[in-house]
Order: sequence, then structure tokens, then C-alpha cells
Amino acid sequence: MQKETIEIDERFGKEYAGHYVFEEITWAKRSRIIQKHTKYHPITGQVRNSDYIAIQAETINASLKEQPENKPITLEKLLSEEDGIPIGLGELFSQIVNRLCGVTIEETRFLSEPSEEENLTQQSQTSGSAKNLDGHQAQLEKNQLKQSSSSS
Repeated sequence: MQKETIEIDERFGKEYAGHYVFEEITWAKRSRIIQKHTKYHPITGQVRNSDYIAIQAETINASLKEQPENKPITLEKLLSEEDGIPIGLGELFSQIVNRLCGVTIEETRFLSEPSEEENLTQQSQTSGSAKNLDGHQAQLEKNQLKQSSSSS
């Protein structure tokens, strides 16, 4: 397994200064993280949406093997919108982890955007049926009106 060590100075704040070691995670671990935070269409299997932030945060957390003694990086801190880590530090960690774990540009794009094909599939499966039902319902109502007006 590949490792990468970095030394962070105080540019992100004193609490983050220190020695960090990241290690490549296994394919199984990475796949489980992605599956956990990705929703799929039950019929087509197309990706409905993916929580890329959660995937990246868990990947960083799983890869982080050593950090300063004050343990400034936690999964909660990585995911926090209010008390999270600085943007520059998060971007640096993401670059390191993506390099170590082999996340390609295509995978990043795949994880961050919902599948467009899923919408096309849903439209083709339901829109024809809905139109037929609406047309059938309208025809039934016309027939019922004719019958009730002719019987009176």
C-alpha cells in the first residue's frame, strides 16, 4: 500500500499544524464508502444521486493513518458545514487521497452528478402509460355523459 506524508505549517491555523500520514485504502473499502453514499434507481440501477462530500470525507478519514497529537481531523469535522476544516486544507487532503486511492476525473464527475439516463428511462416507462390512462378516463367520462343525457 502506498503512503504519503505531509507536514502542514500554520497557514491553516495552529490546530492543524503538524505531521500527517495518508495510506492507500483497499478497493473493497473504497467501494463500500461509495455504495453507502450513493442512491440507485431500483429498476434501472442508474445513479439517482451521490453525496460526493460524504464519500470524500469518509475516504480521507479512512486514509488518514497519522495526524498531530491533538487529533484535529475527525469525520465529523470533515463533514461539518459550520465548524469544518478550512477549504484549502480540505482540497489538499482530497488531492492526496484521490492520488493515493486512484480516484480518476471520470469517477469524480460520475460521483458528483446524478445520471441523466435515469430521467429518460423514467419518462419512457411512465409517460406513455399515464397518457393512455388519461385518454381512457376522458373517453369513459364522455360515454357516461352521453348515457345520462340520453336516458333523461
